[in-house]
Amino acid sequence: MNTYQRIEKAINYLQTHFREQPDLEQIAEQAHLSAFHFQRLFTEWAGVSPKKFVQFLSVNYAKELLLNQRLSVSETAYETGLSGTSRLHDLFVSIEAMTPAEYRDGGQALRIRYQFADTLFGRVVVAATEKGVCTLQFIDDDQAGMVLLRQLWPNAVLLPGTDAMQEQALLRLTENLQQPAPLALHLKGTPFQLKVWEALLQIPEGKVAVYGDIAQLATAPAAVRAVGTAIGDNPVAYLIPCHRVLRKSGELGGYHWGTTRKLSMLFRESVSFDYQCSNR
Repeated sequence: MNTYQRIEKAINYLQTHFREQPDLEQIAEQAHLSAFHFQRLFTEWAGVSPKKFVQFLSVNYAKELLLNQRLSVSETAYETGLSGTSRLHDLFVSIEAMTPAEYRDGGQALRIRYQFADTLFGRVVVAATEKGVCTLQFIDDDQAGMVLLRQLWPNAVLLPGTDAMQEQALLRLTENLQQPAPLALHLKGTPFQLKVWEALLQIPEGKVAVYGDIAQLATAPAAVRAVGTAIGDNPVAYLIPCHRVLRKSGELGGYHWGTTRKLSMLFRESVSFDYQCSNR
């Protein structure tokens, strides 16, 4: 059992038992660790103690995020212009769309290098063309990852191995980077999907948005349902932060890779955000 799997088991337990205020020994038992080792593991992973995390859950964490850390669409529009790309997109993540032929032909002309890796939020498969990262998804095991790659890229040449773009993507999922290096994504998607994914890049770490916010940023305010579908089709986990989108009610909503993982990401980012703000 890797670190994230232990954390995930503990968080699942806390989500269903937080009203009982379980003690450290009860939580640690879920991760099959002693209380001492679990306390250290959880604190290293999250930046706060398990007790502090229970307190977050007790005040209905997602609703608190929505109330206090929601992205201001008007401020974002002022900073970036709705018809332009965000500064985050310009400085840190850039999206290049695949050509219609690459999209249509299942990557027939592409050589895609891939690897499997463990991250803060579980095991992933990450793959890149010569132009940028094209896939980053959480997987149950490497065999499932290979099946996924072949479904996504049935006609591409798939080559095991690492490259600089993969490594830069993985750094963002394994370390707290204050100044991440620029990262290129090479994605297949419809023009509408690409516009939604670019809108997601405007949600900074420590902030959240609702589906209607993303619809406005994607200049499609009347297409909230279609925007939700496009968000669910995001091919690059975490780097395109679809986990930062909540329902208007403050509920977490769905997540392609599991709501526990989504909560884990939001919680860890919020802790990092609060820490950075307190040290400015």
